[in-house]
Amino acid sequence: MNFQRLLIPLIILLAASPMRSQTAPAQAPDTKATQLDPYIVTDALDKTRGLIQPSLGATSFIMDQQQILNLPQGADAPFNQVLLRAPGVAEDSAANGDMHVRGEHGNLQYRINDVLLPEGITGFGLELDPRFVQSMQLITGSLPAQYGFRTAGIVDIQTKTGAFEQGGEVSLYGGSYDTVRPSFELGGSSGNLSYFTDGSYDRNSLGTENPTPSVTAVHDVSSQYKEFTYLSYILDRTSRLTFMGSASYSNFQVPDTPGLLAGTSPGGSPWLPISFDSAKLNENQNEQNYFGVVTYQKSSGDLNFQVSAFGRESSVHFTPDPVGDLYFNGVASDVKRTLYSGGVQGDGSYKLGDSHTLRTGFSLLDESVAADSTTAVFPVNANGNPDGPAFSITNDEGLHGLFAGAYLQDEWRLAPGLTLNYGARLDEFDSSFDNEDQLSPRLNLIYEPTDSTTLHAGYARYFTPPPVENVSGSTVAGFGGTSNASAVTLDDPVRAERANYLDAGITQKIGPELQFGLDGYYKRASNQLDDGLFGQTLILSAFNYARGEVYGLELTGSYSHGGFTTYLNLAHSVARGEDWNSAEFLFDPGDLAYVKNHWIFLDHDQQLTGSFGASYVWKELAGDTRVYVDSLYGTGLRTDATAPDGTVIPNGGTVPAYYSLSVGAEQSFKAGWHRLWKARLDILNLTDKSYELRNGSGVGVNAAQYGMRRGIFGSTSYSF
Repeated sequence: MNFQRLLIPLIILLAASPMRSQTAPAQAPDTKATQLDPYIVTDALDKTRGLIQPSLGATSFIMDQQQILNLPQGADAPFNQVLLRAPGVAEDSAANGDMHVRGEHGNLQYRINDVLLPEGITGFGLELDPRFVQSMQLITGSLPAQYGFRTAGIVDIQTKTGAFEQGGEVSLYGGSYDTVRPSFELGGSSGNLSYFTDGSYDRNSLGTENPTPSVTAVHDVSSQYKEFTYLSYILDRTSRLTFMGSASYSNFQVPDTPGLLAGTSPGGSPWLPISFDSAKLNENQNEQNYFGVVTYQKSSGDLNFQVSAFGRESSVHFTPDPVGDLYFNGVASDVKRTLYSGGVQGDGSYKLGDSHTLRTGFSLLDESVAADSTTAVFPVNANGNPDGPAFSITNDEGLHGLFAGAYLQDEWRLAPGLTLNYGARLDEFDSSFDNEDQLSPRLNLIYEPTDSTTLHAGYARYFTPPPVENVSGSTVAGFGGTSNASAVTLDDPVRAERANYLDAGITQKIGPELQFGLDGYYKRASNQLDDGLFGQTLILSAFNYARGEVYGLELTGSYSHGGFTTYLNLAHSVARGEDWNSAEFLFDPGDLAYVKNHWIFLDHDQQLTGSFGASYVWKELAGDTRVYVDSLYGTGLRTDATAPDGTVIPNGGTVPAYYSLSVGAEQSFKAGWHRLWKARLDILNLTDKSYELRNGSGVGVNAAQYGMRRGIFGSTSYSF
């Protein structure tokens, strides 16, 4: 829609208007009264913003910028690698920034400064940089009513603002796999305006996971540009206007697997060369993401609220090898999807005496997807063999989705240490392929019998519409009689998932330094949503299971004393579904028949996931020294298995268990007033262990993927 294309520049224009007032001619002498202390006002408004949408009763894992520095690659790490250190988060393909939280595929919601970010075709796990993070938390479990649509986890980021980060930093990071990554950040304030911006460029030869266990991948170069800007203008002591904008532009080579055998159209045919080396395939993917958000925040006594407008454009373009893909697959698809999003969000709280705090809000998000493809195929005879030269089929589809939600809830302090947070939200999803709505009650009870013990239990009804950008266009019939014909022609529309979710847990502090947490959850769903990679592209396609079930248990622990900190997370999870009841053409007929009457594990199910880290910081007048050790563990994602009677069980097995161990050190050197040099060394996968994330089989798995072998990286930075 036209207004979506115009929304981002309009937001930028609106955000720029208070900046222009800084250079306007002087007004009456009393305008000096509007020059406020940005530190005091920003701190006060940050605190009141936290009162608008607290995560009461949900499970939260919090990480600040110092903890990020204790992880492999620190602020230069991909954002999804930072989130992998949270409990219950399993690793998957870096190509889409994929992570699995509590047995879900995607279904993550990102918020910056409590403002919803419209989702894109690729995940924010690749689009965002940890460099601008002041603190972040992953919120899971039984969510309060302000969180809707994407509910497996809420990634809530609080940004650096400039009011507290005066100055900047330039950095150069590089090392193994031809990695070169210059970056910068700059923050400060001028009068009522504060600002923060950062940017980076990353080029390496391991853009996505290697499909072989070798040290280096073939045809895997990537280049990635990222930028983020935050502006805040204080209107008065109780209100401010903020702008956030981000841009990312990335090119990825799709890595090759040497030694593949000829496929649908073997060599020697009159339409293709006699042979083709699979190590010379040239498939590529371009990804672009841009968003802008303007927010007005007001705090007046017991009333606090903020209203935001946002816009986003996200696109993915996969270009095939026009000859090689036909040689091995009989199909060569040029696929481009572009998503335009625009919307508004409002949230507010009002304190009614000492016992009740009311909270209410709404969100409206409009999305349009242009799904364009040109696919080269062969005509085939009755035996399915090519019998003519390749020709192209063009298919341009347009999809639309409108997400609308509103909520009302009450934080009721029943007694000292006992709080009930209850409410409901009403959601509606209207699209070109599905129209549904739901009223969803939410209930959380929090009990603090002592200052060191917190117990919580909750129930949430969830309504999760399918991601419009991952819904395939209606192209099944158009490929009949070609090498891209599907053995299954059924294509029921993808529908919204509806689920009942239970969560309970305890957090126990032992003194000021040691803390443990235990949390359990259970979800029962109808139309369980899932995503997979089908065909050669790195673009996800959505589908449903008629029934789904996800449950698990998480154990967390942390200890901090002086300069020493350590943490440990262990999570057990089971995720399974039965009966694919949408987008059936994506699947093999035998698998489709089996899943119709059998529960299977979801492809991203991992029985046990763990993360561990420890660090020590020596603080000296001349500079600080930081050392760390970090490890990830997983029992392996799903793959197909064969039963004794020869039946293939989709997702019936797992790849082998794996672990990675990383170490590093950082040294800072003070050089004059407010100047600091830093030198850092990171050794990732210290033992050079070759471990498999995917073996190429399983539902929606189109290629093998191996974790990165040993990598040695270093950086130097200068702060001013």
